[in-house]
Amino acid sequence: MLQPYTYLLINFFTIIVCFIASFDRRIQFHKHFGTFLLSGTIVAIPFIAWDIWFTARGVWWFNTNYTLGIILAGLPIEEWLFFICIPFSCIFTYFCLDKFFNLTWLSAFNNIIVFVSVIILSVIALLNDDKIYTLVTAITAIATLVYLHLIARVDWIGKASLVFTVLLLGFFPVNGILTGTGLDAPIVNYNPTDFLGIRILTIPIEDAVYGYTQFLLVLYFFKLFQRKQYGGKK
Repeated sequence: MLQPYTYLLINFFTIIVCFIASFDRRIQFHKHFGTFLLSGTIVAIPFIAWDIWFTARGVWWFNTNYTLGIILAGLPIEEWLFFICIPFSCIFTYFCLDKFFNLTWLSAFNNIIVFVSVIILSVIALLNDDKIYTLVTAITAIATLVYLHLIARVDWIGKASLVFTVLLLGFFPVNGILTGTGLDAPIVNYNPTDFLGIRILTIPIEDAVYGYTQFLLVLYFFKLFQRKQYGGKK
């Protein structure tokens, strides 16, 4: 009975606890909803375009048995919501951990994180230029890290990387269900010739890199607009 609502419920349960907690007087993340929506929308635009392109090429596709059947530009409406719900929970988690814990010491690891990540991703991209999901994901992640570290010169890459490691506790069940864990068939299916074929349970490893890149970009714009809002104090 609930099968057509599966993807919608995944989005709902991903965001609902964080949304309610946003109004806690100790957190007050609700004051930053506008900043998040602007940041999330800016990043969602290229990622949705990427999604539309890959869906049209058959790199991945969606099992509409688990969706409401409302399709926009080739994507289920639930997929559009995914680009707001998931980043919201990620930014909320970062906001809380940054607020209640001193994580500034992690900036000492910025150089090593960027250097190692860029080297590994570059090698993977060069060796797998025939796998479009692997290639595009690696290039996007490299470009993001290089921009943030060398051009924007942000000091929070180490902090964000630790938070993303914590977020993996939610990433595995959410993406696991989307890719077929616990279901008769995956909600999101992948062309086996377009990615490495390395899966964490049912999740292509590229999904983790994709999620990390999206998180970094939303966080970058979130912090950028926060600074403007508070006169450079954030």
